[in-house]
Amino acid sequence: MWAGNAWRAALFGVPRGCRAQSALAQLRGILEGELEGIRGAGTWKSERVITSRQGPHIHVDGVSGGPGTVIFPGPSLPHLSCCIHLLSFTSGILNFCANNYLGLSSHPKVIQAGLQALEEFGAGLSSVRFICGTQSIHKNLEAKIALFHQREDAILYPSCFDANAGLFEALLTPEDAVLSDELNHASIIDGIRLCKAHKYRYRHLDMADLEAKLQEAQKHRLRLVATDGAFSMDGDIAPLQEICRLASRYGALVFVDECHATGFLGPTGRGTDELLGVMDQVTIINSTLGKALGGASGGYTTGPEPLVSLLRQRARPYLFSNSLPPAVVGCASKALDLLMESNTIVQSMAAKTQRFRSKMEAAGFTVSGASHPICPVMLGDARLASRMADDMLKRGIFVIGFSYPVVPKGKARIRVQISAVHSEEDIDRCVEAFVEVGRLHGALP
Repeated sequence: MWAGNAWRAALFGVPRGCRAQSALAQLRGILEGELEGIRGAGTWKSERVITSRQGPHIHVDGVSGGPGTVIFPGPSLPHLSCCIHLLSFTSGILNFCANNYLGLSSHPKVIQAGLQALEEFGAGLSSVRFICGTQSIHKNLEAKIALFHQREDAILYPSCFDANAGLFEALLTPEDAVLSDELNHASIIDGIRLCKAHKYRYRHLDMADLEAKLQEAQKHRLRLVATDGAFSMDGDIAPLQEICRLASRYGALVFVDECHATGFLGPTGRGTDELLGVMDQVTIINSTLGKALGGASGGYTTGPEPLVSLLRQRARPYLFSNSLPPAVVGCASKALDLLMESNTIVQSMAAKTQRFRSKMEAAGFTVSGASHPICPVMLGDARLASRMADDMLKRGIFVIGFSYPVVPKGKARIRVQISAVHSEEDIDRCVEAFVEVGRLHGALP
């Protein structure tokens, strides 16, 4: 053994074990340098630990607040409950940064549906869909999604990130072209990177630039315009009427990611295509079950039946990922049922969103976007956004500062998200805390 080690030392300079340790030390040094750079830039993202269910009022580890009571789902939303549930707690932390737009993530009927699915269909399938991972509840939910969006068919994925990762590569070839808004979600950007189509990026919401790109792309077989319906960082909405008009003029298809629209935009919550009256002109919709529709997990593509059939054959995230757990499917299915029974909860969103936006702007803050429950409070400086968010938590308001690389440099913000189950008192308390903290940090005079 000694002779072998001596031979290696003579040949390579150091024994194999020492070389491995040296490589690990080098890796640690590189990683620590990267991490220190993030800390130094003021863009370090800490994870706060929630010790309760998701909802408008939560418990946060290490943070105390005043006592309170949640009336859930509340007398203003009678169609969602057969009784009123009173949840008493001692934390009193108001949550204003979840995607729980309809407040269904802890709804008793949604939870019960998940428990029933868990009991009847088990914890999971231990398999992908095409082997032995498809249950009747998966097929039923896909049919319900297609019905909800008024499309021919739908296919489930573990997440909408997976749906976006699977779509473009399976659909588009080197003969085709995809035209993408420059501020599309990271999952759309990554999905487009995976495909071999020609890639065009148009300026955010700039229809003149999109038209120029469509003219340039006329030489390709298929042309697909890809956009978020509602942009998650800025709270603005894609001009789908104009996008669809240009797509029709230049023979293109339209794809819309509806993650921040499904369930609450439009008269019945179908999304931005319903809101803007172009449901019959949008070809493909991707969206999520992990926000308004129960808040657990899962995503989907809905559109023409041949496209969905092709995705079942070729979409890699579908073919190589386990099926959605039955409990998740059960929760999402019940959330869709509740939404399709009545649009009362959808209508309640607009007034609450307007209340927050108008009060914040009157106080002197700049709130990006318009008429969307995503309300980005623009601050510019990453450290300021982080410190203000920390001080908001001390005052019982859970919000998060967003900075590079999640948003462009110099455009840091605190993104506030309104839920249908926030009360007017909740909203007013949030605004009061913003004013106090804003003055403390010089963000307000």
